[in-house]
Amino acid sequence: MDEIETRVFEIHGYGGQQKPKVSEADLAWRVNPVAAPFRLAGFAWYAQDKIFRRMPKEPRHKLSESVDGLANHTAGGQIQFRTDSTRLALRVSLVGPHDADHMTAVGECGFDCYISEGGPSRYYSSTRFDRSKTEYDAWMFGAVSKKMRTITLNFPLYQGVKEIALGLDPDARIEAPPPYAVKGPVVIYGTSITQGGCANRPGTLYTNILSRRLNAEFVNLGFSGSGLGEPELARTINEIESPSMIVIDNDSNIRETATLAARLPVFLSILREVHKTVPVLVISKPRFSSETLHPEVIIYRERRRDIHRKAVDDRRAQGDKAIHFFDGAELYRGDVWEECTVDGVHCTDLGFMFMADALTPVFRKILQLER
Repeated sequence: MDEIETRVFEIHGYGGQQKPKVSEADLAWRVNPVAAPFRLAGFAWYAQDKIFRRMPKEPRHKLSESVDGLANHTAGGQIQFRTDSTRLALRVSLVGPHDADHMTAVGECGFDCYISEGGPSRYYSSTRFDRSKTEYDAWMFGAVSKKMRTITLNFPLYQGVKEIALGLDPDARIEAPPPYAVKGPVVIYGTSITQGGCANRPGTLYTNILSRRLNAEFVNLGFSGSGLGEPELARTINEIESPSMIVIDNDSNIRETATLAARLPVFLSILREVHKTVPVLVISKPRFSSETLHPEVIIYRERRRDIHRKAVDDRRAQGDKAIHFFDGAELYRGDVWEECTVDGVHCTDLGFMFMADALTPVFRKILQLER
């Protein structure tokens, strides 16, 4: 084995059945690294409640039992920092084990790692672990040169995290990550698709893709099967201070068209009680694969699209020029849209990439970002 091959095996030894074991490595551990210079993103109520949760621990406005439970799932959460450590390991304690039947263990319960050396943030690794366990150690990287890099760790999408610790070189420097390009978080309220069903790993969820592309914090308020547009959710969103943008993407969870038509204008009116001039983007439902054999499904989707468009047009006619509409039928690329889901509804990584591609120019325009 020559020097190149030896080096390659050394590098790849930090993935899968890694050697040395994390527990045997000489690492300095930072438990729940959320204070400066680390930056925690995606948890709007962490400063108040000190837990990784996407809704208040004791909400002022009553949440449904489903939303209250799903709020403990950590979709969209991130830890960011800069370090010159040559190694990075995670020690994770989850609320529960992997149990999804149409989603990977890494997407549901794992973390993934993105690294920037001054340019774009690029995927490097994911946690690998015994999916029947609620605690695991995993290497993110090792055997790299001692050089300052920006690290982004994306939290699990469909499970809760009780505690996370980062293992770094004992002499590693740790600095704050670069500032965001967008002032204030982008808040997205939606469904299981918004929450991340069924990304292979956290970083391929469309809100995390957009977060990297736009260099912005995203607060993911996607609740699987539970994006029902209740007034209480709008009032809870109003507690988030100074959002840069609010996105409403919950069409797929409100089955009855009449209910959608009644709830959406009320939801928007409540948001405007507090966030009077914050840009709001309303997105109608995407295509489901059932459209290929059932034309009535297309008619159903188009009726709902028209309800969304009318709600936006009505508000614009009343002088609200900061509200916008996007047709969800345009989220997946037209020539291969049927290939974008796991089960006819929930996205594959391909579907999430197409969603991000469709929404990137829309978000850039609304947020007035340079291309």
